[in-house]
Amino acid sequence: MQGKHIAITGPTAGIGRSASLEFARRGAQLTLFCRNLEKAETLQREIIAQGGLAPDIILMDMADLGSVRRAGEALLARAETLDVLLNNAGVVNTTRKETVDGYEETLAVNHFAPFLLTGLLLPLLLKTPKARIVNVSSHAHTFVKSMGYEDMQATEKFRAFREYGRSKLANILFTKYLAEQLKGQGVTVNCLHPGAVATSLGTQNGGFVSRNLPRLLKPFFRSPDQGAQTSIYLCCSDEVADVSGEYFVNCKRKRPKPWAQNTVEADRLWAYTERCLDFEYPFAKLG
Repeated sequence: MQGKHIAITGPTAGIGRSASLEFARRGAQLTLFCRNLEKAETLQREIIAQGGLAPDIILMDMADLGSVRRAGEALLARAETLDVLLNNAGVVNTTRKETVDGYEETLAVNHFAPFLLTGLLLPLLLKTPKARIVNVSSHAHTFVKSMGYEDMQATEKFRAFREYGRSKLANILFTKYLAEQLKGQGVTVNCLHPGAVATSLGTQNGGFVSRNLPRLLKPFFRSPDQGAQTSIYLCCSDEVADVSGEYFVNCKRKRPKPWAQNTVEADRLWAYTERCLDFEYPFAKLG
């Protein structure tokens, strides 16, 4: 990855941190999209200390679409190329929370934000030979069988596993649709399940369970370094340089559930998301 430019969301903890350190070790130039400047600077110093190139830091709050827009525009202004975009950040909530834009936070952070960021950075990716988009999804897409448009924002009833599962289903449908649209344009799009990983995901929720569950389950989970392997593989390996629109588990292709392969649902979700964000992908201009 010497000389390659990789942008990553959620790089300061868990599998994002592990992936960032490995990318830097391989010689990549990193752009870190972070909400917390202090944590970002700590990671920046760690990367420099291990001999890596000093990463660029762009502040971004994925629960604020305005912040996502500003972050995307900032990278467009700074960079000439982008080899890899790793949409890694995610959230799981035990109670319903609403973003500043009025959307249910799980769907907004896990789907709306990466959808918007990817669209904003697409011109940069299309300028780069064999660029890659990698989306971290999850086996949690098996928790649901549809996006549930009748209560997409969970205003009538909130169920933590259902909302998280829908957001991860959205990641796969987004991947499938985007890969189809970008056929023949030199950019691949894939997604993955990192496995059950001992990370900080969910610890932002209050209460005894949220504080202690990760510690109690840690012996049964893989480490962040182990969980990051499929992300690293999809971002770096020559084996998947021309593979697009696929779902990976343990660095191998795997068929997701049938409802995650439904092209009609992928079309519907794409249209719904563009309406919510008031943002259209510039396919017509770039094709």
